[in-house]
Amino acid sequence: MPRSKPSATSNKTFVLDTSVLLYDHNALNNFKEHDVAVPVQVLEEIDNHKDGNETRNLEARQFIRLMDSLSRHKLISEWIPLRGTQRGKFKVLLDGVPKDADARRTYGSDKVDHQIINSALKLAEDYPNKKVVLVSKDVCLRLKAQAMDLHAEDYETGKIKDVDALYTGVTTISDVPAELFDRLRDGEPVEANGFPLPENGANHFYVFKNGRRTANAFYSRQTKLLSPVATDAVFKIKPRNPQQAFAIHALLDPTIRLVSLLGQAGTGKTLLALACALQLRREFRQIYITRPVVPLSNKEIGFLPGNAKEKVDPFLAPIWDNLRFIKDQHAGDTKMLEKIDELIATDKIAITPLAFIRGRSLTKIFFIIDEAQNLTPHEVKTIISRAGEHTKIVFTGDIHQIDTPYLDAESNGLSYLIDNAKNHPLYAHISLQKGERSELANLANDLL
Repeated sequence: MPRSKPSATSNKTFVLDTSVLLYDHNALNNFKEHDVAVPVQVLEEIDNHKDGNETRNLEARQFIRLMDSLSRHKLISEWIPLRGTQRGKFKVLLDGVPKDADARRTYGSDKVDHQIINSALKLAEDYPNKKVVLVSKDVCLRLKAQAMDLHAEDYETGKIKDVDALYTGVTTISDVPAELFDRLRDGEPVEANGFPLPENGANHFYVFKNGRRTANAFYSRQTKLLSPVATDAVFKIKPRNPQQAFAIHALLDPTIRLVSLLGQAGTGKTLLALACALQLRREFRQIYITRPVVPLSNKEIGFLPGNAKEKVDPFLAPIWDNLRFIKDQHAGDTKMLEKIDELIATDKIAITPLAFIRGRSLTKIFFIIDEAQNLTPHEVKTIISRAGEHTKIVFTGDIHQIDTPYLDAESNGLSYLIDNAKNHPLYAHISLQKGERSELANLANDLL
């Protein structure tokens, strides 16, 4: 039987690793006119990940459904056209051993990764006129492939090209005219004429300087006005720097439904979000504070002793710490302390892992997602797409402190959100620069 041929118009064939498909189940549709192949071992690994409520489990199930739709009435071990115009072909690579280079012989036969490399090497032998590229989010797998003269690269879809130039949400302008400066200091909104507005007139914050004086302002895309930003305390949490004041303004603004706060540990991201949620508690049906559970040392939470709550409580401890800090600010107010405890007891405040919230209604919810840098772009999109009426969503995190395998500062969901939503009228972002936890904590962040 003659071997089926890949696309005549494609000069590349991309071989996808498991890590790519657990990151984006739709990855095989993102290579334009080029052909895409998946080793059969990847299907086995995907099958092993299909059970559970974590992101990778959802991606695995979605990919299995996609494969099922592709395989109807077709042999997926042969090249079949991908749906859409100007698209390449797809196939599943069955076991094959290359003649000249054998990864299993070189690296050992105990890892599936080595057979995946072999599948790509064999494909390159079978189609010498095609450039075969192994695509993986696993750095070690890419290095092993490159050592065997196989082209290997990261999955680029959803990656931010220049994370150092990521949108900050704040601009400082010096030599502001005294008249306009004084009007802002007096609490008056002013026209934004003559100021360098952000691209597409997005919601944006400014630090205006006039000599040694400063004034903080917010440009609203809805009103087209610059309005002063207050530095008042919210729920007895007072902003300690302009960025924290900007964060509070965005969190309290009813016209802004999506907020992201980026900053290193100790900058107050979660604390400010929680304080503002409590301040607005009467305007929302419920307050959800959540974070993705990232198991330590590759152990799932099922390995931990206790019931479901006892298993996940260690992962949620930082959120409880912030709530206790807020309660400490109300130490002399017995009525307020009892109110906060009542909100927790009645689930008006729900602190729970992200996986436990999937499937719930997100209508009239103040939804805080902490440690959002550990989410994929697809999961961030899924969360936002499920928001109902009168819901506010807040993502907080530090893109340089990622615990999820195969994510980095360029490919995580928080960076993706900031870069893609920055010009939307419902969105505001603030990068918090200064740590306010303690001088000792700042020493760790700055020097170590």
